[in-house]
Amino acid sequence: MKILVVNCGSSSIKYQLIDMENEKVMAKGYLEKIGLPDSFLTHTVNGEKRKIEQLVRNHEEGIQLVLEQLTHPEYGVISSLDEIGAVGHRVVHGGEKFSSSVLINDDVIDAMRECIPLAPLHNPAGITGIEACKKVLPNVPMVAVFDTAFHQTLPKKAYLYAIPYEYYEKYGIRKYGFHGTSHRFVAKRVTELMNKKPEELKIITCHLGQGGSLAAVNGGKSVDTSMGLTPLAGIPMGSRSGDIDPSIVTFLMKNENLTPDEMDNILNKKSGKLGISGISFDDRDIEKAAEEGNERAKLAIDTFVYQVIGYIGRFAAQMNGVDVITFAGGVGENGIDVRKEICNSLSYLGVKIDEEKNNCRGKEVEISTPDSKVKVFVVPTNEELMIARDTMEIVNK
Repeated sequence: MKILVVNCGSSSIKYQLIDMENEKVMAKGYLEKIGLPDSFLTHTVNGEKRKIEQLVRNHEEGIQLVLEQLTHPEYGVISSLDEIGAVGHRVVHGGEKFSSSVLINDDVIDAMRECIPLAPLHNPAGITGIEACKKVLPNVPMVAVFDTAFHQTLPKKAYLYAIPYEYYEKYGIRKYGFHGTSHRFVAKRVTELMNKKPEELKIITCHLGQGGSLAAVNGGKSVDTSMGLTPLAGIPMGSRSGDIDPSIVTFLMKNENLTPDEMDNILNKKSGKLGISGISFDDRDIEKAAEEGNERAKLAIDTFVYQVIGYIGRFAAQMNGVDVITFAGGVGENGIDVRKEICNSLSYLGVKIDEEKNNCRGKEVEISTPDSKVKVFVVPTNEELMIARDTMEIVNK
């Protein structure tokens, strides 16, 4: 079966076509700036990229353009759209309604709409992408894979906030967690690498990228995670603040005369490593500046590392131990110095890393020493493959 994996943003579409017989990516691409005159699609087959500059007014036109590339007479990878057996959609927020991936029908879309207040930027785009695909591929089954689903196993003591209980009952205000598809993929993969059963391991998965989160996975189930009601909570990220004293919000709104939307914009788009460094939200730019002696750039990295170390310690304590720590995401997979700094601060847990093994980027490898009490792995995440696997399993049922 060939499965198309679709990830719709508010003005973008990421996609992969995967042949599930061998789990090989046949083609992938990224359509950017939907609705703007300079929209363009980068389509990749066998490492060869093609850029298609074309006005794409909406997601339906975007999906149509994607499918045209997949069936293109010169560089397409399928001869007909009939070869697409199913479509798997990444959906950011499923609230408490979905604890696993589901076959999409009208009731599922209605439930996704009910979650829009919890993810006002992401869920509308996901729904738009699903509806666009249904118009273009009306007879192809579609599956929704939720970022929040993996964390629905959190116990109540881990997901409730200490605010009046009525706000949980009225608005569903609680910790949901995100990056669930990535945490699930990495946790499953590391059990395979260690030849263990999920129930035998306590794992802390670190998904560190421009957005970042950690998860405590005990016996194959998520029992805590760093993100909260929204993806703003937890560790400092590229431009997101992570955890702060809630009173900072009201203090700044009063003293800077800010609206809720303006405050939200500051916390999501002007904070994190960008806010501290004043340079960029991109780790490569910040690392370069730090190497050149920029103190604020170094402080941005140090603050990030400090908070990651803190969450690892917290999750190890809450699980009463940890057997494995994993690194994934752009920073987790490529940040040699960041991994080293984090692990060197975990010697109290018995963590020891092999610096030679750690000197790698973007590949699957154990970086801990044979005598390390906690195993440490770099496991490149593959959310698209996880979505495709879920999609095939559900469609085959």
